[in-house]
Amino acid sequence: MSCSLYLVFEYMEHDLAGLASHLGLKFTEALARCYMEQLFRGLDHCHNYGVLHRDIKGSNLLTDNNGILKIVDFGLASFFDPNQAQPLTSRVVTLWYRPPELLLGATYYGTTVYCII
Repeated sequence: MSCSLYLVFEYMEHDLAGLASHLGLKFTEALARCYMEQLFRGLDHCHNYGVLHRDIKGSNLLTDNNGILKIVDFGLASFFDPNQAQPLTSRVVTLWYRPPELLLGATYYGTTVYCII
């Protein structure tokens, strides 16, 4: 039996990669802080429930015109239990966004904020 989960979100006008590619658009410090706080809170929530997103990048962060940010595309997500050491694949995350331990082939890893900083 196949088990698939589909998440349906409300419409979001933009993704951060698209916004960042606009040459004339600059994020204010307040807006950047607002997005970062929402991103950290969202990842903290996922991690508290043992979920690793494993593909955080600008195109997977959607925003609306009110400054609300949503983390999307959980297609590479995995459950994680820090008390149970089980090997995970190092073939996750878009190549250019991989943290050093994955580039070096690590199969035991946990949550990281390397890709956000």
